[in-house]
Amino acid sequence: MKIQLIRNASLWLEYAGHAFLIDPIFSEQGANPPVFNTANDKRNPLVPLPAPMGTWLQPDAVLLTHLHPDHWDAASSEVLAKTMPVWCQPNEGDAVRADGFTNVTEIGESISYEGTTIFRTAGQHGTGEIGKRMGQVSGYVFQAEGEPTLYIAGDTIWCDDVKEVLDRYRPDVTVVNAGGAQFLEGGPIIMDENDVVSLCRYASYTQVAAVHMEAINHCFTTRANLKDRLNAEGLVGQVRIPLDGEWF
Repeated sequence: MKIQLIRNASLWLEYAGHAFLIDPIFSEQGANPPVFNTANDKRNPLVPLPAPMGTWLQPDAVLLTHLHPDHWDAASSEVLAKTMPVWCQPNEGDAVRADGFTNVTEIGESISYEGTTIFRTAGQHGTGEIGKRMGQVSGYVFQAEGEPTLYIAGDTIWCDDVKEVLDRYRPDVTVVNAGGAQFLEGGPIIMDENDVVSLCRYASYTQVAAVHMEAINHCFTTRANLKDRLNAEGLVGQVRIPLDGEWF
């Protein structure tokens, strides 16, 4: 297994002989407005792609955790082949088809692809009224013979849904969205440094990779913040914090 962090939560995953593009956003730096109701007016994405867009346009399939524009943007919809297999969570297939894609599958519980099984998992995209407004989100667990079990948690805070996935699958590697995104009111809607520490304490057996950082204007947990906290907690050896474009 090899994973490349492209930018934000966009990943290129090479697993069991196939390549999967996860949550692509290919917009140019600053092409999109700020996320609404946030503490600054910086335009998104905050940073450029780490390589030419064409680097990532020929996966075996595209996998979407949900359709918020920092996980599936208009630029990605425009440049990816419309015959490309696109897998998404329930109730979002029609929106992807409306963009012209003809090979769209909603994943209910799982999907199998040439020896790899991908299980859909639940999460909690914030708390209270904001969490309700953010809607349904998914994560995914990859399993294949001869490969480590991989858990991509998606846009979720530390919660019982994540604990249940860890308990059920005991993943070798867990990728978390750890930018601490939040609005002017309410708490974080994805994990922050406190949540990453909680996950590490709960599941000391899993190697963690922290992404979804320093690319969207409402994400306030930086790589440096997270690294400092992990050092203070003695957990730096359990967590990888890749840079954009980095393989791990």
